[in-house]
Amino acid sequence: QVQLIESGGGLVPPGGSLRVSCTWSERTVTMYNIGWFRQAPGKERNFVANINWSGSSTYYADSVKDRFAISRDNSKNTVYLQMNNLNAEDTAVYYCAVMITSDYRSESSYDYWGQGTQVTVSS
Repeated sequence: QVQLIESGGGLVPPGGSLRVSCTWSERTVTMYNIGWFRQAPGKERNFVANINWSGSSTYYADSVKDRFAISRDNSKNTVYLQMNNLNAEDTAVYYCAVMITSDYRSESSYDYWGQGTQVTVSS
């Protein structure tokens, strides 16, 4: 059973930084792209970032490009999302998932969603 677990969320002031993590126990997940999505209260879940299996290719939503960085350490079965210069619009539950089809921006391309981790940007 593939299970992804997010961690590292919390409360951060505007302009601050936070790193969230996505870990898994099933070794085969290291062969797949992993994506991060986020869902703000009352809004749909949106694409944030994606990384290929080796870490050599990354993709970002325009809203986070140049502020967020996705990386992975397959020896630790972990993908990271480093978030810098956070603002109130970044407040959301952040989810990771395994990409099983080719459209990395589409929620429907992913499976094995984690339970999410809350990120709140507020002073």
